[in-house]
Amino acid sequence: MGSYSPPPGFTNHPPEVLPPERGGSYAQQEELRAVRERVPGQKSESARRSWAYAPATYLLVGINCAVFLAMVLSHVSFTDPSIDQLLRWGATDPTAVLYYGDWWRIVTAMFVHVGALHLATNMWCLWNLGLLGEPLIGPVGVFAAYVLAGAAGNLLSVGVNMYYQHPAVGAGASGAVFGLAGVLIVLLKSPRLPIPAKELNGLRRYVIYFAAINFVVGFGGNRFFSNVQIDNMAHLGGFLGGILFALPLVPLLGSPKSLFLFRRRIAVSLVSGVLVFFGYYLSAVFPGAAWPMR
Repeated sequence: MGSYSPPPGFTNHPPEVLPPERGGSYAQQEELRAVRERVPGQKSESARRSWAYAPATYLLVGINCAVFLAMVLSHVSFTDPSIDQLLRWGATDPTAVLYYGDWWRIVTAMFVHVGALHLATNMWCLWNLGLLGEPLIGPVGVFAAYVLAGAAGNLLSVGVNMYYQHPAVGAGASGAVFGLAGVLIVLLKSPRLPIPAKELNGLRRYVIYFAAINFVVGFGGNRFFSNVQIDNMAHLGGFLGGILFALPLVPLLGSPKSLFLFRRRIAVSLVSGVLVFFGYYLSAVFPGAAWPMR
């Protein structure tokens, strides 16, 4: 992942915009009043410190850090893990996935990192995007978007690398992080969010800059530095997966919670179905295709 500097106030907690439990004008008015009291810069310090504000973001960062700590304690290099070490901990490899049937790597690879710097940059981006996205789609939504977008990125990477006969080992949360960026770019366009238009446009613009800059860094790194391997196919797949996840939710922000949760289930089912179909397609296109494992 490339470096990323958040806008002023970006790491402050955004307003809670999950739909209220019930309809009714009075309930809606009370909900919006409470929302506006939690606009960035107006939230109490005690609330800012509460892990319960964004439990999925905390959990995902914690899982990634815990996996890396376990790797280091098992004598994996802190700065430059070997290919064998990464594969042992669940990184993707086209042959392992499509020939040996290790489909579980599509999920595990998004929690494995190639050294401390790789982990730090990905967790910084995940932290900022997660804190912004969790009030929009809830903890379940953030966790589902992370896993499904990360899987989409890993699947696209595996398919492209197999097609070009490039035995690349893939690892990292960047595809999932790009998925969260895709979710935010779609949802921050909603006019129903109780956030001033200027601030909302600024947040969305910075998320777009984040995605664009990291795509450029990815292509530039692969083109100009032979020792840098940035998997832009994983970034692209994750980004598209995040957009697909967000599309069913756009008109529902601010709707009754039951309707919102129903549409969120549709989003999870839709992306899951696309991933299963794409995985089946890859297994049919590359039946038994393999090169020696490294």
